[in-house]
Amino acid sequence: MNETPTDVLHSSQAPEPVGLYPHARKVGNLLFLSGVGPREKGTKQIPGVTLDETGKILSYDIEAQCHSVFRNVRTILEEAGSRWENLVDVTVFLTNMAADFQTYNRLYAQYFKDCQPCRTTVEVNALPTPIAIELKCIATI
Repeated sequence: MNETPTDVLHSSQAPEPVGLYPHARKVGNLLFLSGVGPREKGTKQIPGVTLDETGKILSYDIEAQCHSVFRNVRTILEEAGSRWENLVDVTVFLTNMAADFQTYNRLYAQYFKDCQPCRTTVEVNALPTPIAIELKCIATI
């Protein structure tokens, strides 16, 4: 990660932000991650998502998106000098709690078995790109 004097961090390995914001910002010994979705670096592709010609979601696989978003969070943490085990707070945004919570919760339990940060999970109407999950995280460095 490239660090500026203002502690704004841009990952060279994570998917590019979809707006004017950094991947993370370091304040003291805390690392605040911007919302992280399941997109893959260098592409607009979203694992497990099928779109129609207008960009509307035809189908999606929440399991594939969960694996990808957790992988992206880990990438940003490690590149910023932190690690998965240093997560202290995770806010999860799901676009369909009724359909996706059970799968997400099962996978979350696998990934966070040995690291149990505080967690809030909320349903939102939509996210900025055609994704079904996004994480907002705080970790220590």
